[in-house]
Amino acid sequence: MTNKPTLLVLAAGMGSRYGGNKQIDGFGPNGETILEYSIFDAIRAGFGKVVFIVRQEILEVAQEKFLPKLEGKIEVDWVIQSLDSFVPAELKQADRVKPFGTAHAVLCAKDAIKEPFAVINADDFYGKEAFEVLGKFLSTEVRPDLHAMVGYAIQNVLSENGTVSRGVCETNEKGQLIGMTERTSIAREGAQILSRGEGEVLEIAENTPVSMNFWGFHPDVFGDIEQMWKEFLPANRENLKSEFYIPTVANNLIKSGKAAFEILPGGKTWFGVTYTEDRPVVIEALQKLHLEGEYPGDLWK
Repeated sequence: MTNKPTLLVLAAGMGSRYGGNKQIDGFGPNGETILEYSIFDAIRAGFGKVVFIVRQEILEVAQEKFLPKLEGKIEVDWVIQSLDSFVPAELKQADRVKPFGTAHAVLCAKDAIKEPFAVINADDFYGKEAFEVLGKFLSTEVRPDLHAMVGYAIQNVLSENGTVSRGVCETNEKGQLIGMTERTSIAREGAQILSRGEGEVLEIAENTPVSMNFWGFHPDVFGDIEQMWKEFLPANRENLKSEFYIPTVANNLIKSGKAAFEILPGGKTWFGVTYTEDRPVVIEALQKLHLEGEYPGDLWK
């Protein structure tokens, strides 16, 4: 295994609430996508390869957008996530429209990745520190029984333009992840942060760590994911909206005692585009980072 980790980018999402293909929309001063900042940060944190997970219908557009900029900077590979990927003929859902979710997307990269790897969303800005801390973990600490996620305080990952869904983490005395619950309809209401989904009103403390889907894995996890996937498919055969998520994989590995997850403290800066109204906020935040010298005037020159 190379000692340089790989960055796996989940870029097959629909962007339904945003109202466009935010994975390839420009937000930086030179029209940079949010993803370009993640790749730039990954390169300077020592990552050696980036693997894009895309749908077949956006493959050509994504390649045109990213390949000219990344040539000579980092190794690039492409993987297609389709409704047929890793689905046996007898378990195919003829009427399914919705993708199978983030853990299925990771499984689609099984044959493209042999080294420790990070997983990110294409449309979230995670910050330089997050890539540094996870890159170091993947180069020095990761094991088949020890993975990681970068934690972000809930107060730093809300939207002013609507509610959000977040994976709210429970931790042990070592600061390791012991469980994660997907909470929906989260928003700040006065001095409180409240989740109004799941049939209850729940207050969440401001510094509670949440997952923004920034994970670090040993490649042995592919075998674990594939086994869970083989159990998920027949169990959800009649549910056309069922999804197979990374937090489900993490919870199963933790509960079975097969692996532990460190929660790494690099999550200082995050912003993302959940709603169209979030766009000007992201543009302004990126402009500020350029002006402060966090990023060069042009990322790729």
